[in-house]
Amino acid sequence: MNQNTSRRDFLLHSAAAGAVALSPSLFEEGAEAQKPAHHAVPIIDTHQHLWDFRKFRPPWLASEPKLNKTTTMEDYYKATAGLNVVKTVYMEVDVARNQQVAEAEWVTEVCKAHNTPMAAGVVSCRPALPGFSDYVRRFKGSPYIKGMRQVLQVPDAPKGFCLQPQYVKNIQLLGELGLTFDICIRPEELSDGIKLAQRCPKTRFVLDHCGNASARNPHQEQWERDMADFGQQPNVVCKISGIIKTVKPGWNAGAELEHIIQHVIENFGVERVMFGGDWPVCNNTSSFRGWVETLDWILRDMKKEDIRKIYHDNAARFYGLK
Repeated sequence: MNQNTSRRDFLLHSAAAGAVALSPSLFEEGAEAQKPAHHAVPIIDTHQHLWDFRKFRPPWLASEPKLNKTTTMEDYYKATAGLNVVKTVYMEVDVARNQQVAEAEWVTEVCKAHNTPMAAGVVSCRPALPGFSDYVRRFKGSPYIKGMRQVLQVPDAPKGFCLQPQYVKNIQLLGELGLTFDICIRPEELSDGIKLAQRCPKTRFVLDHCGNASARNPHQEQWERDMADFGQQPNVVCKISGIIKTVKPGWNAGAELEHIIQHVIENFGVERVMFGGDWPVCNNTSSFRGWVETLDWILRDMKKEDIRKIYHDNAARFYGLK
């Protein structure tokens, strides 16, 4: 290799990248059963999506043909076979407003039964709308409902939407009730999320999907600056999740995502990051196993105890999971 060749360029083209150069099968749903190797570190999946159409049907799935089908816990078991997933935290799936209570009640029932890995849930909310206070107060002290999320990367949530006075006041209320808030926002609007966290210092936040980073971001330098600022907010942790969906077939997944994950860990620290599977959304580009193997490769030089923190310990502490 020419000494002037960057490490990134080398990894992009080298077969020596090992697990990063994912085989085509790992980008196909159902590939999990072909490779049952046990994951060395226990996993708490902090971003488990499920949508059983017999219970609720998220409206946005109508425009996602690959995802527009029922997904159950049994499907999740198949996707994660052999990967040592010991607990999960359900992540809301942007149900219609009139189905929010039903979603939360279903999550509570599943967690309370203690016969699946689902130990807790983050459910849907609409902080800008009337009735928010009455809705969220029912979850105060719940051992199962740990937090709330509203997806902010949608047309009806323009820039500055989460900084409206009523919105901020209601996110402050979440902190008073001991509930967290997940920030899932367009990467070019990360500064809005930073301001929200600063205005709600008693609320604990989770920044989803590495700030919605992408493998080849035309605004990479701005993302890096914003993520460094986010990392300075003591009430925010970051979820290493979702970004596998930005890797296109034929790209070298580990090489494409390594700089993103390294930057997140450098700025948040190993104690304030945690793993999320984002299944089945990840199936658009990768199996659950493909994502885990990519992350394993990226974390290959870290101490085993730090890898365990990212996959398991930090989530257990943050969500208070036994």
